Amino acid sequence: MWFLAGTFGGQVERACEVPSGRPIAAPVVNIFGDRQDCAAFMGMAQGTVLLDGKVVEPETYEGDSITVQGARGNPLTGEEGRVTATGCGLWVQLPPLASGKHSLKIRGRSGDFSTGVDYALTVAASAA
Repeated sequence: MWFLAGTFGGQVERACEVPSGRPIAAPVVNIFGDRQDCAAFMGMAQGTVLLDGKVVEPETYEGDSITVQGARGNPLTGEEGRVTATGCGLWVQLPPLASGKHSLKIRGRSGDFSTGVDYALTVAASAA
């Protein structure tokens, strides 16, 4: 799986090379916190994804228990060590893409929080 990064809000443009044969995953809009945070967030979550101009439906994750390893200075965890929380949001998962150039446009929103990423993806040719 090749993971593409989301944002902390706002709109960005990125270019990325993706290895041949790798499925792709990316957040549309997501958070982690407690169950109440996720319930409120998901009540307003919406998003759109376009791959080469074609609509791809995002998948909904209502609230899964996640554990992350926090690091000093990490703006998400705020502390070092293992942090357990509830993760929720809209995500897109794509099968491996054909070699060449692709456009991936992701837009997400929940309440007054919004994200947007325009990816120019280049998939490497497969090794023969």
